[in-house]
Amino acid sequence: MILKRVVDLVGSLIGLIVLSPLFLLIALLIKFDSEGPVFFKQERIGKNGEPFILYKFRTMVKNAESKGSGVFTEEKDPRITRIGSILRKTSLDELPQLINVLKGEMSLVGPRPPVPYHPYEYKDYPDKYKVRFNLKPGITGLAQVNGRNNLSWEERFEYDLEYVRKQNLFIDIKIMVKTFFKIANQTGLYGERDK
Repeated sequence: MILKRVVDLVGSLIGLIVLSPLFLLIALLIKFDSEGPVFFKQERIGKNGEPFILYKFRTMVKNAESKGSGVFTEEKDPRITRIGSILRKTSLDELPQLINVLKGEMSLVGPRPPVPYHPYEYKDYPDKYKVRFNLKPGITGLAQVNGRNNLSWEERFEYDLEYVRKQNLFIDIKIMVKTFFKIANQTGLYGERDK
């Protein structure tokens, strides 16, 4: 686990430094494209059920969660901005989570952190699936490279449990490589009634 944290720390720090010009460009494009903040902040469930604030680049109109489909996002959702559509297709909206990794709230690879109220509240998760919260959540994970939002919640949880059982540095590297190919193919961006 110490090695994983070292990889997370070094990886996120290098990523933030190298990508800082891209961060600036994206921030400017978001501000020119629509009214609202550059970052979208949302509470998520982290390791051991502890809540934390997850960072993303904003891809939707201001106060989108109180409009239309609420917390659910669908393909061609009218609340998605022009720049937001590009960021989502390329997964560039996820880059600010490198800040969460640097802070120690997330890992580069691990189960994705759900919102506190969907699909369950933390206390209502079946014991079988609560095991996924034994690890820090990740920017990408086994479920993301095997279907992403095309998977049901149960299928995602099964992949999370498999990752918890098998996790090691080799698997993390394999998942990160696969993630780049998934982003290039733009598969599984949207799921039914999912965000």
